[in-house]
Amino acid sequence: MKVAFEDLLGKVLLVRITYYTQGGELIEQKQFWGTVVRADDQAIKIKQSDGEVFTLPPDLSAVSPAAPGDYTLRSTGEVVTAPDFLSTLDLYQIGLT
Repeated sequence: MKVAFEDLLGKVLLVRITYYTQGGELIEQKQFWGTVVRADDQAIKIKQSDGEVFTLPPDLSAVSPAAPGDYTLRSTGEVVTAPDFLSTLDLYQIGLT
């Protein structure tokens, strides 16, 4: 299923962002979830359970429908049941010269 911006609005999105050095070494990984409050060609904004809004780039290739089930966040042990969509981003540092 190809995901469109309008498919995301009001839906639960589970996000995993992995940060790497320029050389590909793991720095850290973040996992969180929330309800999509904005989704367009400018940004995807997720309101988390604590009220904080996190902004993702508008990259629909990083978003896919979630398979039914429970997802456990490694950092907190929190279980997210039946999110609507998953987003996985790998971010690399850029060296400054």
